[in-house]
Amino acid sequence: MDAASVRAALQHYVEASAAGDHDGAHAIYADDAALEFPQSGERFEGVANFREWRRSFPQRVGFAIDRVRGGGDLWVVELRISYDGGPDQFGVDILEFRGDRVSRETIYLGAPWAAPDWRARWAA
Repeated sequence: MDAASVRAALQHYVEASAAGDHDGAHAIYADDAALEFPQSGERFEGVANFREWRRSFPQRVGFAIDRVRGGGDLWVVELRISYDGGPDQFGVDILEFRGDRVSRETIYLGAPWAAPDWRARWAA
């Protein structure tokens, strides 16, 4: 995989999800893929399993892909996510590929914070 292919796969996921096409969105995953949220301790095994909870998700989710980095079978995506049009949260999405399909996805999310004044003199 290369960065353009990874970005295209993610863009497909984002656009299909926004259109309510969960089956199409989840075509980027291997059937036995795992999805992990270390912050909550959750792990979902099998795309059929996590596709169904995403289909039932009670909020409208918006994504923006900011940066894609990596190589081979391991890619890191910096993104922003919002729920029901609310403020963006920043996220890191770690994608492991087997061929052209995601075999494991690990997602970290965090709310933005204001930079403290005391360290402003060192900021670029």
